[in-house]
Amino acid sequence: MAKVNITLDAELVVEVMVLAGVGNPQDAVEAVVRDYIARGHRTEARVAGRDEPHRTGELLPPEPPQG
Repeated sequence: MAKVNITLDAELVVEVMVLAGVGNPQDAVEAVVRDYIARGHRTEARVAGRDEPHRTGELLPPEPPQG
């Protein structure tokens, strides 16, 4: 796997280390990037699932509001 070197604000990295509960900056940044990617994939899946009835022509009644 290729490696990339970047410069980050130390305060940002320390805050991520604390929030993620990791002990080194490398792991902290990797955790943030992996979380960001996973969130993007979840969003794509939700949007695709919501658009599926329109794509297939199988329209379902809207879900009642919850609360």
